[in-house]
Amino acid sequence: MTAGQVSDYAGAGALLGSPPSAEWLIADRGYDADWFREALKDQGIKSCIPGRKSRGKAVRYDKRRYKRRNRIEIMFGRLKDWCRVATRYDRCAKTFLSAVALAATVLFWL
Repeated sequence: MTAGQVSDYAGAGALLGSPPSAEWLIADRGYDADWFREALKDQGIKSCIPGRKSRGKAVRYDKRRYKRRNRIEIMFGRLKDWCRVATRYDRCAKTFLSAVALAATVLFWL
């Protein structure tokens, strides 16, 4: 997570330091950079990132997979309804992750 004023590129650079074990990375146009795509490819991660509108050459991506990305955004929107998660009362990362897991479990159950 980055601050609101920080570019998506800064978050992308931090992500490459210790990437999670994943087969795909789905991101929005803010992460459209050739160096980021190449770094993901070098680590064996497939990227699903649409190109910016100002990009000269169009980039191919899995449009169907990208459309399903809204499910993740809806889940984060529901998590933000939980005040404790939205404002991040917990300073310890483990406690915050536990609160997120608990909220996600309750939301899934309901």
